[in-house]
Amino acid sequence: MITSSTNVQMKNLIKLQKNARTRREQQAFVVEGKKIFEEAKLYGVVKQAYVTSAYLENLEEKPEAYFGKIPYTLVEEKILKEVADTMTPQGILAIVEKPIYSLDQLLAKDKANYVVLEDLRDPGNLGTIMRTAEGADMAGVVMSKETVDLFNPKVVRSTMGSIFRVPFVYVENIYEAVAQMQEAGVSIVATDLQGTHMYHEEKYGKKTGIVIGNEAKGISGQMRQQADVLVKIPMGGKLESLNASVAAGIMMYQLFISGAERF
Repeated sequence: MITSSTNVQMKNLIKLQKNARTRREQQAFVVEGKKIFEEAKLYGVVKQAYVTSAYLENLEEKPEAYFGKIPYTLVEEKILKEVADTMTPQGILAIVEKPIYSLDQLLAKDKANYVVLEDLRDPGNLGTIMRTAEGADMAGVVMSKETVDLFNPKVVRSTMGSIFRVPFVYVENIYEAVAQMQEAGVSIVATDLQGTHMYHEEKYGKKTGIVIGNEAKGISGQMRQQADVLVKIPMGGKLESLNASVAAGIMMYQLFISGAERF
């Protein structure tokens, strides 16, 4: 049993949770809690689990059956609390392999919708967008390299498991990626206050990518020029813009609902 937070494995857990560079180097990230651990186990991506005695005692099956081939290590409860990112950990943490996709993989479908995120910064927004992307049956999420790290613990938790089910890719150059999407027949629709159409009035094609910009700045001038269509979402009151995840959700479900008519 691990009884000290200075243990090498505990130090590595802390680094994986706090440092995006460490996550990139190890091609791994940390999940916390029973539900998301079991999601990761289902997809066969768990590398190592850390559990408390209480967690094992509450299992409805023997640990050997529950973990299968996954190596697990007992950790003193107070130590797990020290290394966990949440205030009230559920008695299990795990190191999980990062899913890896390519833009070519995402674009392989004949009929598909995508979300393109240009420099999104807020972890909560990204997690919500990933969850909504699953609900709206999006084929993938394409992100600029400046977009917040998807494997940030707060993002991982807010995806509620969608991180394992929604394909995604970070790209070095978002404009080149958008050009590649356009070459593959994807119509790029950006949400912008300068949009000439209301979002619900636009006719969407069989392959559509919606662009959501930075929370503070919106989409860039270059993205505005590169997009095939600019649409806007009507707003009452004195608001200048909507929350990025709300705008993304509105657009994703517009594509989802209109999908039956288009396909």
